Amino acid sequence: MSTSLSASTLLAVPLAPLLGSVLAGILGTKFGGNVIGRRASHTFTILGVLIAFVLSALTLKSVAVDGARFNQTIYEWMVVGGLKMEIGFMVDGLTAMMMCVVTFVSLMVHLYTIGYMEEDAGYNRFFAYISLFTFSMLMLVMSNNLLQLFFGWEAVGLVSYLLIGFWFNKPTAIFANMKAFLVNRVGDFGFILGIGLLAAYTGSLNYTEIFAKAPQLAGIEFPWYVFGQDAMLVTVIGICLFIGAMGKSAQFPLHVWLPDSMEGPTPISALIHAATMVTAGIFMVARMSPIYELSDAALNFILVIGAITALFMGFLGIIQNDIKRVIAYSTLSQLGYMTVALGASAYSVAVFHLMTHAFFKALLFLGAGSVIMGMHHNQDIRWMGNVRKYMPITWITFVLGTLALIGTPLFSGFYSKDSIIEAVHFSHLPAAGFAHFAVLAGVFVTSFYSFRLYFLVFHGKERYDQNPDAHHDDHHHDDHGHHGDGQPHESPWVVTVPLLLLAIPSVVIGYMTIQPMLFGDFLADAIHINAALHPALVKFAETFHGPLGMAAHALSTPPLYLAAAGAVTAWYMYLVNPAVPQAIGKALRPVVVVLENKYFMDWINENIIAKAARGVGIGLWKGGDRGLIEGAVVNLSWKIVGAVSGLVRKGQTGFLYHYAFVMIAGVLAFMTYFVWLAK
Repeated sequence: MSTSLSASTLLAVPLAPLLGSVLAGILGTKFGGNVIGRRASHTFTILGVLIAFVLSALTLKSVAVDGARFNQTIYEWMVVGGLKMEIGFMVDGLTAMMMCVVTFVSLMVHLYTIGYMEEDAGYNRFFAYISLFTFSMLMLVMSNNLLQLFFGWEAVGLVSYLLIGFWFNKPTAIFANMKAFLVNRVGDFGFILGIGLLAAYTGSLNYTEIFAKAPQLAGIEFPWYVFGQDAMLVTVIGICLFIGAMGKSAQFPLHVWLPDSMEGPTPISALIHAATMVTAGIFMVARMSPIYELSDAALNFILVIGAITALFMGFLGIIQNDIKRVIAYSTLSQLGYMTVALGASAYSVAVFHLMTHAFFKALLFLGAGSVIMGMHHNQDIRWMGNVRKYMPITWITFVLGTLALIGTPLFSGFYSKDSIIEAVHFSHLPAAGFAHFAVLAGVFVTSFYSFRLYFLVFHGKERYDQNPDAHHDDHHHDDHGHHGDGQPHESPWVVTVPLLLLAIPSVVIGYMTIQPMLFGDFLADAIHINAALHPALVKFAETFHGPLGMAAHALSTPPLYLAAAGAVTAWYMYLVNPAVPQAIGKALRPVVVVLENKYFMDWINENIIAKAARGVGIGLWKGGDRGLIEGAVVNLSWKIVGAVSGLVRKGQTGFLYHYAFVMIAGVLAFMTYFVWLAK
């Protein structure tokens, strides 16, 4: 254990944003009496996140360059039957990378928020929430045990609930945050079952101790019948843990909350979709790789879920007209790509895509927010056009983010996305064939909806004054009466500087880090792969000849041509011949209806699953609680006592002659009994 990483320094990383959050939340809101003003609130929170980022960068340098590692318990909360409840940190390559991604993206979002939320009455409260979000995510990724992981897991869920419903006077925002909260409760039910099984069979919540006992779990059968056979314990644990990841990282069918999270302000959309919340599930599965490597069934399950999400959520992005919702469905699709990589045992590729995606997706969301500000809070891309003329900085950064997203060679997204496609191609698992088709087809879909968005917003005719009823952003109408009309304007520097700073890693981070992250020792001790059974990453390594060689090789591979085809198709359909998409929409009206209704998942959830769950609840309430417990157990006992006491009460009249009669009758009865015995 290296002495270059101290517990006090690591403790300061999550505590600095927490302190900023407390100061802004208590002293800067109506509840706290508004002791400090807006400037002080954003100064405290930004300073806290800046400290966390600097310390995280120093930690990453120590881990990557000096080989430093840290795994210690900071505080032992309590011991229950030999099970230790602890707070502790495990810092290796995976943790250090996540710390930097979370703090850097959060810092950019904090800076951006100064401009975006300038006119909002909840300015201080918003800064308090996003700093608390950063603290929660840092506690999650830095933990060395499942208890602290679960604390961070639930904390990011709570803060996302507060932020999605930030404008609490808006009914759609309240519906969206409740939806996110309830759907995540479903996932968390599976997650806590998985944690409970690990604790029960290993006697520990500490990662190191659990992983040491993992091979023993491989031979244990679990009395959970699947197709007439006992399931293996590791399969049950792996699937239960992944159900938690399905909720948090929005995998089908628990994805339904993520598009609705757009009801929150744009900065929080960027934070949820890029660095916090949705990345938690991907991180957790990668961290638990020693468990997943023991179960091919769990890995196949992950592959299928990821493939469905990657392809079919991308289709939904094609028909969206809200600028933020297009990017939201893009996030769902990209999370599916990461999940496919996890299922193919290419855990390092999954977290590599997590890292690159965090930068360019934050860039796209914040760029969309800049467009919304410039368009006087209109979000409907049908009523935009030629915005590049008025917003050059937003335009160029948005272009860079889009090129990274579609996997343009040499951009960061190219290295991570193509690595996923290659890894799943080399996988031997039964579900790998379907997954490979899905991620390959998803390249065309991603490019098409990305450039559809880009061309409609930044090119073509100006359509600002043609909007009959623009969908305005949030709660955030400006003070000048502009509602989708008037020319756009470039955003202030507090908005454009974060865009420029995020554009840099969106272009170069993949080229710089693919070698150490996928084929070096950076993640070697954080991720365990049984190469004999799951050789996908090993075979991919044999074909890798450096980042330049990979870019050159891409010129002759299907993903590049599919991406180019998607871009050209979007260009033709939305700039050259806009009548084509209308004609296709009419010809394929049933398909469009299915897509517009999001595969009817909301209808199924609300009218079948929710009603069935409610029916079960009512049955248990009326039949079990009221009928059995209250009626047969609780109430029956007092009814018997009441009946007996009622009979006894009839003999207690209070009249002296009744008691005298009973006494005489009793004496006669005794005399008769004894006389009878004497015979």
